[in-house]
Amino acid sequence: MEASRKSDRKRTAGTSLSGANLERVGDHNQRVILQAIRVNSPITRVTLAQISGLTPPAVANITKRLLDDGLILEAGRVQGARGQPAMNLMINPDGCLSIGVNIDRDHITVVLLDLMGVVRARASEEIEFPLPDDVARFCKVKIHEMLAAWKDGPPRLSGIGVALPDDLGRVDLPHRPENYDVWSTADVGKLLAGILPLPVFLENDAAAAALGELQFGHGLRKPSFFYVLISSGLGGGMVVEGNYFRGAQGRSGEIGFLPIRSSRTEARSLQEVVSLSALYAHLEAGGVTVNRPDQLANLSAEGQALVEDWLVLSARLLVSPFVGISCVFNPEAIYIGGRLPTDLLDRLVGAVNARLARVENMPVLAPVERAATSADGAAVGAALLPFMAQLLPSRAALRKTGEG
Repeated sequence: MEASRKSDRKRTAGTSLSGANLERVGDHNQRVILQAIRVNSPITRVTLAQISGLTPPAVANITKRLLDDGLILEAGRVQGARGQPAMNLMINPDGCLSIGVNIDRDHITVVLLDLMGVVRARASEEIEFPLPDDVARFCKVKIHEMLAAWKDGPPRLSGIGVALPDDLGRVDLPHRPENYDVWSTADVGKLLAGILPLPVFLENDAAAAALGELQFGHGLRKPSFFYVLISSGLGGGMVVEGNYFRGAQGRSGEIGFLPIRSSRTEARSLQEVVSLSALYAHLEAGGVTVNRPDQLANLSAEGQALVEDWLVLSARLLVSPFVGISCVFNPEAIYIGGRLPTDLLDRLVGAVNARLARVENMPVLAPVERAATSADGAAVGAALLPFMAQLLPSRAALRKTGEG
């Protein structure tokens, strides 16, 4: 029974919590302990040693450093224990925060995130095809407003993470302006580096959303999954045993470009149907004008019928890719997130699962669920990037600390 509980605790972290008592990976061990505290708070040093495999003295030294750095707090002693009661530890919610920016063809979103994945401040602007200057101006104003409103002076910040679609300036979507290809040569890091003296980290929006789901969503319990991001386009991300899998050219999970053939549409790629841009175009063709997700909640009867048509076709076209993902990857689940309103996401999930239930001769099919980090998944994932680079465990961090 005790071994089972230890195994369950290790799986709750998503990423590996296996430490190493080696001087050259001391930074990795500190990341492991911080992650274990983050996902299991409150927790004692004794349990931390059991989870990580580190010695009690090593755990004591690491937790002292984390306390001194203000990243964790003592949360009172365990009640009812024999002998000297052990001290519980927890993440300090104000110990370190990060800024996440999501840039897309229909909006700009900025969040201020703490290590527990709680959004402490948020700003968003619905804007069609924002240009680099629009993004820089919005982010500068909103970030400084967030910091000025912080209760005890500016918080400690780890960096700025930015999530945006690959090929932002190249993919042709409805109403795309000619000058939008400026994004193909824009230096996004430089664009935001002037706002604050902080490091800037860039990531594909679907990959960022998948990483956010891993650390702050369902991935804490199911660390092998495929994430589907429905935004102005359609993207995906693959997480295998707590690690994001990028592929040879860093383009894994690009389900939006999958070719389709259906008598019900002239579209030739999946994202030409399953995306907000495609939904808006479908509504426009039916005489209903929509350009923001919140407008989908108050449609006329004609608009609701058009949305239902879109849901039915989208569910039909997603079945084949999801069967392929299950057969090739065998994930624990497929999560659908993005800016589609929650009720429509739930209806799409239900429609896809109903169709998957009728698929025969499959050894196993991954269940489809709504992502926990749906609406701001990419922005939250973007804010996670500085934490991953500096504080949380990852294979890349272990390789770096192990060199030389």
